[in-house]
Amino acid sequence: MFRDRLDAGRRLGAHLRTRLQANPKGVVVLGIPRGGVVVGGPVADALAARLDVVVPRKIGAPEEPELAIGAVAVSGHDEIVLLDEPLIRRLGVPPGYVKAEVARQRQEIERRVGAYREGRPPAELGERTAVVVDDGIATGFTARAAVKALERSGPREVVLAAPVCPPDTSEALRHEGIRLEVLATPPRFMAVGQFYDEFAAVEDVEVREELRRHAEAL
Repeated sequence: MFRDRLDAGRRLGAHLRTRLQANPKGVVVLGIPRGGVVVGGPVADALAARLDVVVPRKIGAPEEPELAIGAVAVSGHDEIVLLDEPLIRRLGVPPGYVKAEVARQRQEIERRVGAYREGRPPAELGERTAVVVDDGIATGFTARAAVKALERSGPREVVLAAPVCPPDTSEALRHEGIRLEVLATPPRFMAVGQFYDEFAAVEDVEVREELRRHAEAL
């Protein structure tokens, strides 16, 4: 469906250019690391917008860290924690584990934000349209946490955008009142990477370079 993240970002940017109403205060694109920042670069170019970063983190299950039982994001000094309570009960996850994992992921968020921004201040979102970009949405937990965190910064609107998202997740996000802009909602969805010809892992250095490139262009 997409050659790589740059191709996906260009196509998503063209889509958003026709979908977003003019906002006199402007637009800020916030990529979810790591792949979302690479996709977010061409989106920011298409929208003539600043590119920044928002860092939600998945809360993984004990012994199965890839299985999301929730997500955490940070807005100022506040934590936004979303939990899959039915799954937590089904797995018998102890409350102490969740509390410790939230604290650990918050530390990781703060470390990554500092490393990625390299001393630059966060983008001002007041009265602007905040466009949250990822390279694809699967369960939507981390994306939801990012949206909830950004809503506390006073933007005019928060838009969640991605090249691809499964239909059930798309429906659930819209049911929550989240504005979602996606290029495709294929029914046979197993993983984001299946919709890319090239889906190599993105390193931190690539995230920093993309953010730096846009900062220097301002």
